[in-house]
Amino acid sequence: MIKEGVYLGKRYEILGRIGSGGMADVYKGKDHKLNRYVAIKVLKSDYRQDEVFIKKFLSEAQAAAGLMHPNVVNVYDVGQDRGLYYMVMELVEGITLKDYIEKKGRISAKETISISIQMVTGLQAAHNHHIIHRDIKPQNIIISKDGKVKVTDFGIARATTSTQTISTSVMGSVHYTSPEQARGGVVDEKSDIYSIGITMYEMITGHVPFDGDSTVSVALKHLQEQITSPSEEVPDLPYSLECIIMKCTQKNPALRYHDCASLLTDLKRSLVDPDGDFVLAGGAAVGTDTDRTVVMSTEELEQVQRRNYNRDDEEDDYDSDDDEDEEDDDDDYSRRRQQHDRRRRKNNVNSDTKRIMKILMIVAGVVIALLVLFLVANAAGFFSGGPGLAQEEEETVEVPDLRGMTEDEARAELKDMELGMKVQNERQPSSKYAEGEIMSQDPQPGENAEKHTTITVVISSGEEPEMTTVPNVVNSSEADAEEAIRNANLVVSHGEAQYSDEIAEGNVISSDPTAGTEVEEGTTVTIVVSLGEEPATVPDLRNKSASQAESDLAAAGLVGSASEEYSDTVEAGIVISQGTEAGSKVAKGSTVNYVVSLGPETEYVSVPSLSNCTEEEARQKLEDAGLTVGTVDSQYSTVQRGYVITQTASPGSSVEKGTAIGFTISLGPDPASSSGGQGGSEDNSSGGSQ
Repeated sequence: MIKEGVYLGKRYEILGRIGSGGMADVYKGKDHKLNRYVAIKVLKSDYRQDEVFIKKFLSEAQAAAGLMHPNVVNVYDVGQDRGLYYMVMELVEGITLKDYIEKKGRISAKETISISIQMVTGLQAAHNHHIIHRDIKPQNIIISKDGKVKVTDFGIARATTSTQTISTSVMGSVHYTSPEQARGGVVDEKSDIYSIGITMYEMITGHVPFDGDSTVSVALKHLQEQITSPSEEVPDLPYSLECIIMKCTQKNPALRYHDCASLLTDLKRSLVDPDGDFVLAGGAAVGTDTDRTVVMSTEELEQVQRRNYNRDDEEDDYDSDDDEDEEDDDDDYSRRRQQHDRRRRKNNVNSDTKRIMKILMIVAGVVIALLVLFLVANAAGFFSGGPGLAQEEEETVEVPDLRGMTEDEARAELKDMELGMKVQNERQPSSKYAEGEIMSQDPQPGENAEKHTTITVVISSGEEPEMTTVPNVVNSSEADAEEAIRNANLVVSHGEAQYSDEIAEGNVISSDPTAGTEVEEGTTVTIVVSLGEEPATVPDLRNKSASQAESDLAAAGLVGSASEEYSDTVEAGIVISQGTEAGSKVAKGSTVNYVVSLGPETEYVSVPSLSNCTEEEARQKLEDAGLTVGTVDSQYSTVQRGYVITQTASPGSSVEKGTAIGFTISLGPDPASSSGGQGGSEDNSSGGSQ
């Protein structure tokens, strides 16, 4: 598992794992170059040593990256970093079709067709790019929060132009695999169509058609057993959808839909004509005249079937046991034909029933008309011997029981009895009557009411939802919080993770709705998980004074550690460099090293001895040592005239280069002490000229 905060390709930041499959782990990540959230699929370590598989993984990902379609989870990038092979994909927030089926148990026919249309549309786009998915199953179909259906996980797909064969280690899930894929034969678009048929079967029935104790036993059932018609479990299944599913799941690829376009045509037609008999057997394409139903005799259908099998024998590597498969398909065809005939007879019975009902309605209308004429005539006195005789009392009827009926059914019932109906605006919950059914009425059933009386009814809003309380999950681990929310019969959703100085990394910061709120069961509770303490951003210390650098580090929650160096280019007291790069993210309290300039480095030289040197020699020695001549004095001395007797810096001492060194020149013996004042006067004059 990759740690959060790791960057792949110096661009994609890992934010956390969101799923795991047979080949790869899936992480939520952020593309910092395009500033968007993505899904990153990282190949598991078991496959990183397989060079052939890695080459196949990269080439297939690159092929999928060229496929952009609203019903496909788009692939943005593929790469390698530090031995990790990854694929960057569109991040879709939603639920897998597998979870949706498990949640609902069964999916209605209309919703199944709608989901299938989007699923097949996405797969058609892949087939148009010569990409076979090879692993179509509900786990690889995602329904986004806005209802968009997307096909994902082209992890074991391959371009149809490729000559590579698939290994058994990456074969699609056995419950949805086609017979030819299970036996290791040629796999093409029709294999994906078989898997689509199995997926539609599961949506309608709530389970897969074949199951077993091992993958081998399930694969053998795909090879040997015929799928039971889903209409045996779902009696009200539209006839056209039953035929579509059975055609998709034929064991012989030639008897399935030959492409997604043909399958889409029948799915869309099934929406408007659920019980239509327009699905053609034997893999035939729908003709251009889609409004005409083609009726073929049994002999013609058998010829088409034999012709398809012969074409398979000549062109397809379907199976070595051709005769045995032909017998199985003949048996299957006969069974399907019998089901078809039974359905047709049912439709014919329904049509006859409708005609009979229509005749009965006409007869009833005539009877009612005659009754009205009789009543009018009776009121006019035709049957009582004199005009103007009124009925003694208003005619009444028995109020029928409308409970359990829909609004339309109740209105039809009351219309025949010349009664009216008024629906109360506000619906009420009921544990006995389903949503949309009448739950109470006034007058009550069985009471007598005059004709044209209005019956007031209340319609059920369905079973009153159970209420539950949102648990307190703040500061709980993410896993514990999810478990607590699910145990309260609520749905977990994740908001964007946030930094927190109070809540430890991986624990929950908040929930929406908050803890203690009473909500309906099934309500979504959004939790926000902590990323831990927000890391500090290292400031740029360069060209700042040492005091300013310390101030900036303290403001960022960091500690500074300064060192000093000489610099010919940076002024003394200014930061030359820093150990941690500016802009880096580090934990608060971390130490950042930086270097402060001492200015140009000072050079020191040793002061030469000027003793017993003439003035000229002394000047030369100082210059040679890199020093300058300071003040030159003279005085009487026992030392011979013209020689240095003292110097301002001790010989051998270390001073900065260029320092001025002064010295004193001897004037010889003091004449005042030997020849009187006149001589002294001459010497002083001489010394002054010096």
